[in-house]
Amino acid sequence: MIRVHLQYFALLRDQRGCSEESIETTATTPAALYEELRARHGFTLPADRVRAAVNESFVANDAPLREGDRLVFIPPVAGG
Repeated sequence: MIRVHLQYFALLRDQRGCSEESIETTATTPAALYEELRARHGFTLPADRVRAAVNESFVANDAPLREGDRLVFIPPVAGG
């Protein structure tokens, strides 16, 4: 188990009902963590529609996660 810190924006924040939280997880990659969060919180966006940033840098979905990482899953956004 590792503890990671999550921030939520846009649709994910609305669906989660908060903008950040810390959780313990057995997930070892951003892809695995997002699937865990989808099951836990009912996120409706499929994994291929979000980008992961770890410690303020975009990473591949299979990048390793470490204790204390700060993650943001970036949903698609509309501008205007």
